Amino acid sequence: MDRQTRSAIERATQRARSLLEDEFAEQLEADFDVLRSGEVSPQPSPHLTPHQVYQRRKIVAVLEHKHATGMTTAAAVADYIRDAAFTTLNRFVALKMLEARELVQECLSRGEESAGYREFCGMAPGLPLLPGGAAYRLYIESLFDELSTEVKVLFDRRDPASVLWPRRAIFDGLLAILNDQDLADIWAEDETIGWFYQYFNGDDERRKMRNESQAPRNSRELAIRNQFFTPRYVVQFLTDNTLGRIWYEMRGTDTAFADRCEYLVRKPGERIAPRPKKDPRDIRVLDPACGSGHFLLYAFDLLTTIYEEAYGDLESPASEVTGRPLVEDYPTLEALRQAIPGLVLSHNLHGVDIDPRCAQIAQLALWMRAQRAYRDFGIGRAERPQIRRSNIVVAEPLVADDQVASDFVERLDDKELARTFNELVDALALAGDLGLLLPIESGSSQPLAPGYEHDLLTPPKERLHEALSRFVADPATRTSIRRRLFADDATHGLGLLSIADQRYDAVLMNPPFGACSAIAKTTFERYYPDTKKDVYAAFVQRGIGLLGSRGRLGAITSRSGFFLSSFRDWRKEILQSIAHPVVVADLGYGVLDAMVETAAYCLEAQT
Repeated sequence: MDRQTRSAIERATQRARSLLEDEFAEQLEADFDVLRSGEVSPQPSPHLTPHQVYQRRKIVAVLEHKHATGMTTAAAVADYIRDAAFTTLNRFVALKMLEARELVQECLSRGEESAGYREFCGMAPGLPLLPGGAAYRLYIESLFDELSTEVKVLFDRRDPASVLWPRRAIFDGLLAILNDQDLADIWAEDETIGWFYQYFNGDDERRKMRNESQAPRNSRELAIRNQFFTPRYVVQFLTDNTLGRIWYEMRGTDTAFADRCEYLVRKPGERIAPRPKKDPRDIRVLDPACGSGHFLLYAFDLLTTIYEEAYGDLESPASEVTGRPLVEDYPTLEALRQAIPGLVLSHNLHGVDIDPRCAQIAQLALWMRAQRAYRDFGIGRAERPQIRRSNIVVAEPLVADDQVASDFVERLDDKELARTFNELVDALALAGDLGLLLPIESGSSQPLAPGYEHDLLTPPKERLHEALSRFVADPATRTSIRRRLFADDATHGLGLLSIADQRYDAVLMNPPFGACSAIAKTTFERYYPDTKKDVYAAFVQRGIGLLGSRGRLGAITSRSGFFLSSFRDWRKEILQSIAHPVVVADLGYGVLDAMVETAAYCLEAQT
């Protein structure tokens, strides 16, 4: 997107954020007796309906949950307001993007004159008579419910952020912002949702953080300071020369990538090192700081070709997943194409981020990309399998609510499992600040947290997953907000462990740079003594440690590591030893929306 278009998105995002945050803060105070100061009335006001009393319980529960993570009461209220505003905005941005892809009927572009709403009212002619836009809200929420079957993390209305809904005037104002003519051409672009994510936090907010503290004070500041969208050409350059190059070598250069991957670097007359073939389901790609999922979206494009080429290859090996090659699992190419989008999301693509909002953005973006693949394959909406799984994980502590955690441990009735769970709680205490930089996997070559050097998840891993599944399915969990919040935290924690326990063919990243959060500084420096000068250097070291044999890492970072004397150990211990540079592009200023000179490079593991 050009600068003018991005500026229009930035203005719209900031206007929408201000509108929604002011509205939701007013609702909290006027309707639920929750003040911005953090003061919460101990009892609901008598004017509340039974439904509003239940809504208030959800709000209070999530505020207590945030407070348990170390936030002040005022910070917890501010964070909840931000969450509600961000989730609301994302949902409406998503509907605009789905409209443009004809994945939903027209629902927002003409407000209550939209074709989808008119059809909805045609099934119940009395609906438009409901006061205050209640019928239109009911229609929009029915869309959320339908979409939540596949994009649950964004559209699930049980999320406490869903309690608040903009009143009629604010709702109309939000639609006016999104339907502005300046934004008319952006909704069909995959990267649109990523720009809304980046611009939700403005430059003024970042400057204020930096003026108050040189280093990020917490995980939220670390995330906000490093929200820089990766340009498409950089994504292609790094992905073409990692995932693309790996497949190019597996195929002995006999692949469409030879022409299609425009940034694939090949030397005249070069000899291709032979690389053992893999079934596509066994090829893994990871972005350890995934943001809005830009790398994963382009990797999706390449993987669809990889599946089709492997299907036509009589020498394609059996998969670790099924013990059979693709051609035996799918009788026809059409059957494979119907399965490819789900296979890519469940087996190939993995993403981690410390910002919970990234899960909303990245999962939505990947789901929309899957729908486009179905369309390109000529598979109609009625014939498309539902996308039930993606491997996007929020890195956060395993437990915030000690009381519910204690209840969970008591229900385990298994001393070994209880001990494992409690150890995981301690080991993941800084997950929200360090993310995948925490070396928590089984048999890691890097040290686990002191006292947890033994294998944390084998054999209890599967049993712990099963116990958590039973806890989530328990009717008491469905009716208890605190138990649901605990279950969500635990699910993400186990998901992070699962991702850390695998090895990847390609690791792609635009990692944070600068100092780590003040909270995690001591632990970070203990884990990364040679790369502690900058978070990005540690991410590169960590990413290499997650590669499989001859795996490739692609990164865009500050170029400082290639010449500053303070990075000598990084160059010696990493670049000259365990992962050699195979492609390097010195990009200079102006690539990211940040005052930093960058380099894009690919490294290949030497083992």
